Order: sequence, then C-alpha cells, then structure tokens
Amino acid sequence: MITDRMLAPPPGWRRDADVVVVGSGVAGVTTVLAIRRRLPEARVLLVTKSELDDGSTRWAQGGIAAALGPGDTPEQHLADTLKAGAGICDERAVRVLVTEGPDAVRRLIALGAEFDREPSGPLALTREGGHLRRRVAHAGGDATGAEISRALLAALADGQASAGLEVIEHALAIDLLRAADGRAAGITLHVLGEGDQDGVGAVHAGAVVLATGGFGQVYSATTNPRVSTGDGLALALRAGACAADLEFIQFHPTVLWLGPNSHGRQPLISEAVRGEGAFLVDGAGRRFMVGQHELADLAPRDVVAKAVMRVMLAEGTDHVFLDGRHLGAQVWHDRFPTVLANCRLNGIDPVTELVPVVPAAHYASGGIRADLHGRTSVPGLYACGETACTGVHGANRLASNSLLEGLVFAERIAADLARRGVSGGRPPEPARSLSAGSEPAPDPRPAGLLDPSIMRPVQQLMSAKAGVLRSGEGLEEAKAALAALGEQASDKPGADAWEATNLHLLASGIVSAALARRETRGSHWREDFPEPNDAWLGHVLVSAGSAGLQAVFEPDAHD
Repeated sequence: MITDRMLAPPPGWRRDADVVVVGSGVAGVTTVLAIRRRLPEARVLLVTKSELDDGSTRWAQGGIAAALGPGDTPEQHLADTLKAGAGICDERAVRVLVTEGPDAVRRLIALGAEFDREPSGPLALTREGGHLRRRVAHAGGDATGAEISRALLAALADGQASAGLEVIEHALAIDLLRAADGRAAGITLHVLGEGDQDGVGAVHAGAVVLATGGFGQVYSATTNPRVSTGDGLALALRAGACAADLEFIQFHPTVLWLGPNSHGRQPLISEAVRGEGAFLVDGAGRRFMVGQHELADLAPRDVVAKAVMRVMLAEGTDHVFLDGRHLGAQVWHDRFPTVLANCRLNGIDPVTELVPVVPAAHYASGGIRADLHGRTSVPGLYACGETACTGVHGANRLASNSLLEGLVFAERIAADLARRGVSGGRPPEPARSLSAGSEPAPDPRPAGLLDPSIMRPVQQLMSAKAGVLRSGEGLEEAKAALAALGEQASDKPGADAWEATNLHLLASGIVSAALARRETRGSHWREDFPEPNDAWLGHVLVSAGSAGLQAVFEPDAHD
C-alpha cells in the first residue's frame, strides 16, 4: 500500500505563519536566518522533530568544503565535484555551489562559527576523498557540525533574529496542506508537548520549506541519528512532488564495526583521518586501495566503499581495517578527539591498534527535486539540504559538500521568497503573497497507515538487497517483499506508525529507482550491470500516483 496521506486524528490546534520551515539543521536554521534578514516583518515558524540541536548537522565530523585556501579556485572545486558525481551532476547547480560557497562560509564565520586555524592565523584546511586540494575547513578537530550548529542556534536566539519567529520542538511533520489551487498551504504535525500544542495540529502558511535531512534509518546500520526517517521526502512524495536520484545513496566506507548484529546509528570514522595519512588494509595488512585509484585511500567514497566490499567478499569477512597508528597520539588527541573517544568507548585504541571498519548508509545524494532556488514541483513547497536534490551531488557526493549546500541554497530560497514581495505586515494577496489567510482545501485523498512492526523488516531487507551491492534479482525480491509489508495496515496513528509508513514509502522509492537504472555508476552498484553506460546519463524520477510509485528515466536535456 502506497498511501496518499497518512491516517491521523483531525488537527486540534492551529498556528498561522507566512513561512514554515521544517528542520533545524544547517539548511533549516540558515533558511530561517536568511528570511529574517531579508523579510524582517515575516512571520516564520520553525518546526523540529526533536530538539533544535538534535539533527544530522551536529554529528558532521569532517568539515565544510570551499575554495578558501591560497591557489584554490571555484573552478578547481567544480572540477572535483563533477568528477565525483560521475556524470550526473547538474553543472549549473555545482557552479552555484562553488562560486557562492566561499562567501557562505565567511557569513558563517561572521555569525560566530570558530573554525580551526593555523598558528599564523589562516584557516587550517585539510583534504578528504576526491579533493585534489586542501579545502576542507574544520572545527574542534573533528567536531565541525557541532560548532556550526552552535553558531547558527546562537544567531537564531539573538533578539533581532528571534523577533517574529516561533519554534516548535518535538514535532513530527505528517502531511502537506494544499490550497484549492494546489499550492502548498501549510502542514499537519504531531507535537509531543503540553498544553495547546500537544497532539496533532495544523500550521497554515503560504510557503513551506522542507529541510528535514536524510533517511539513513531506512537501513539497519547508518551514521544518521534516530530522527533521520525521511519524513520530509515522504511528505513531499505523498503531496505529488517529484523525487530524483534516489538510487544514489552514499555508504561511508569507514564506519566503526561493532559486530554482526549491530543496528541503528554507528560511530563514523571521519574521512579526514585518511586525509591526514591513515590507510585501509585487509586482514593480512595489505594496503588494498593502492592501485585502485589515483588518489588511493582518498578516492571518492563510492570507489572506496566498493573496494572494501570486494575485499570482504573475497576474504569472507565482515569488515576491514583502518591503520592510523603511525599518526601518533598527539594527532589523534588534537585532530580527532571525537573519533578517538568513540573508538575507545568501544574497546579500540586507534593510537596502538587497527580499527575495524565497514561501509554504512551515510548520505542521500537524491531527494525532492528542486531547482536552483529550492523550488519543487509543488508551488509554494521548497526543499533544502539533504532532503533536496538540486543536482549538486550527482551519483556520488563529494566529501564535505553537504554542509556547504545547506548554506548556499538556504540563502537562495530566502532570496526567492523576498523576490515575491512578501511582508508579514501586508494583507494577503493570494496571487503572490506568502501571508496565510485562506483555508486549505479539504483533502479528498484516502488516508492510510502501516503497522510500526514493519520497520525492522524494512531495514533488514534494504541492507540485504539494496545496500552497497545490488542486483536485479535482489531488487525484485525487495520489491515483492516491500509490497507484502505494505499490506500490514494499522488503524492506530502514532509516531512509530508514521515513521514506519514513511520508511516503507522511501524504501519502495529507492528500490524502484535502483531497478530502473540498469548500470553501475557512482554510489549505485548493479552486479548484473557492472559498467557505466552513457545511455543512462540522466536522472531517474520517482513520483507517487493512483497506480502507486512510478520511476521514469529522464535523459540529460543537453545530450
């Protein structure tokens, strides 16, 4: 069952806003700050699923990439990004990213973000996989996301930014509200709180910005936090928006191996560790990345993840090793304190021991299809950050481009809203204003819900059949199994059931896209089609309709 909207109690409370932003990571908070700066009279409502600082951003270790170092240029950053994206990137979007990126990082620094610096003063830049130059800025050694989140939330709490802003925490977005003309008119959400915001409510707004992060929880093992169940992407699909490139899911090649039965969020071993000189070895101590790629251990993540899987298959093992013993205790302590603590917490001392690692679901290069201004195929609905697919990442995200994407495209969304002449103090003008004022049209679509017990079977199925290694046979098995799980309906709305329904929808979308793309490219590896095929230079678009999910290939327009 692919439901048009989720079964939920009728809204028991209401809020009105000009813009509602869903998500409090780098994309969501930057969007709010940019709207407040450009449209100081606008009423903005920020919704977050847990607490403000509990999204994926604060877990980011490596850093943020931009052409900030001596001799580096946006053109070089562009070239590295396009190469990593394996022919699927939208070059226009990448050019926006790399040319507007340096100023976006400077604005972040001006807000108070404190990046690591050389003793002489300049930013301390490092390399990660796929980068030919040292252009990755980091903070706290390997705590970049935490510092960026801190700085953004501090700016959000500032009196000027907080005027006209309302924040609702512990709120799960359920479905999009639509006006009679089809435009986005707000969202329904469920709040685990007290008083008049407890339970299901409706936020009426003229524009909705989805910045809900990724969907790593669709797999058994992931680097993503528990809240990453793809709620924004699932909401958009049910509302009729188009998704793109869902088959391109990046599996980080070096995640701490915790044993064969581990599941949920796993500790990440930052790629920057290899950037500082660590390398991968097999069970015999052989450096297997040498000769695999010109960058060896710093090859793009899809190349490294595939090499790791080949070694594991050949040796019949369930992990390989990262050797960073030669880095020395001081480097581990100063540069990678988070990684060091996580390893030691799990009984491994990387200063003296090999670290067992394995690929795990890390980042979705695809998502809700969005243009260069964050606009989706549903008028009034925007998407930003990992939940969006702007074409920046192509078939494989270049390391540390994700935080930059959130910064750059958040500003572009705010600029687009400002171009529409929006002001919270003006009366509603339905043709062009964002001011809420008209009731959303009654939703005639049938509602449905899946039983929360399907969540673990979906995760196990996706890891086994639609993970790093894929085949047509395995994907067909996954499709049939997902269809069977989709028959396990529930009539008891609640957070577990809503999340399970979202994950089932996204799993079905991933499998449909992976079946459609009959080649190996970037982070999509088909064992039955092991080579790239230029006939597939384009995008697999996924949409939901009366016949269920549809996956259609769209060739590049310039071909």
